[in-house]
Amino acid sequence: MENRAIFPGRLLACLLVFPQLAVSLIFFYWPAAQALWQSFLVQDAFGLSTEFVWFENYANLLKTPEYYHAIGTTFVFSLLVVFFSLAIGLLLAVMANRNIAGVQIYRTFLIIPYAVAPAVASVLFIFMFQPGLGMIARALQRNGIDWNPVLNGTHAMILIVIVAVWNQISYNFLFFLAGLQSIPKSVIEAAAIDGARPMRRFWTIVFPLLSPTTFFLIVVNITYAFFNTLGIIDTATEGGPNGSTSTLVYKVFLDGKAGSDLGGSAAQSVILMIIVVVLTAVQFRYVEKKVHY
Repeated sequence: MENRAIFPGRLLACLLVFPQLAVSLIFFYWPAAQALWQSFLVQDAFGLSTEFVWFENYANLLKTPEYYHAIGTTFVFSLLVVFFSLAIGLLLAVMANRNIAGVQIYRTFLIIPYAVAPAVASVLFIFMFQPGLGMIARALQRNGIDWNPVLNGTHAMILIVIVAVWNQISYNFLFFLAGLQSIPKSVIEAAAIDGARPMRRFWTIVFPLLSPTTFFLIVVNITYAFFNTLGIIDTATEGGPNGSTSTLVYKVFLDGKAGSDLGGSAAQSVILMIIVVVLTAVQFRYVEKKVHY
């Protein structure tokens, strides 16, 4: 039987919904509308005059090879971050869901990275991967790997992927652990009695039952990789070397702040928002069909 809240009048219902509507309006719809309007404008270098130029900012942007390079960099970076953060988060959640000694301490330590700001996490990893000084960088160099994210674009990409994954693992770990604990143990025990080995039980019973959690985390992690990694990239590599780690969100920031190209930066933010909306719609249209609720 479905439980539905019944209010004596519309006023109380409207008052309860108003805070969420106000937050959405102020922090999403209004800035989005401002970015859309700004994308049709061009300002002079001193910000004294503004001209309405229709789609000129978009046309100039789509003629720039660096923008397509940033799109490719963003998809590669996002794919790596989403895959590794989900895989490692799931692995740690499975391990923490076992009856082992000190499991509460183990879970607490795994949650701590989520409390670290992305820029701070980036600084911590810079110390470890700094060529010639960092502990891990020196270990790599002793083993014949000429590690240098300052000059090597591949190394720089690996560095920001490691930081972004480390910063997101705790979030995925919490949701996967909650999903694992909600699975009835009687189902798994019945499979064990039937002779199913642990790996078979995981892939045929546990993982399908985790599909709603996995689907939710895929959507959240893609949004994280596209938008919330600006601090990591700015602190670790500043988009370099030679733009090899300049993602779309970092290019929006760089062109708007350093380049003072507000119209072009706004056009980039509108395109970025459209890409994320399309990706999310595709996931709900095709991936959600494989989810077992």
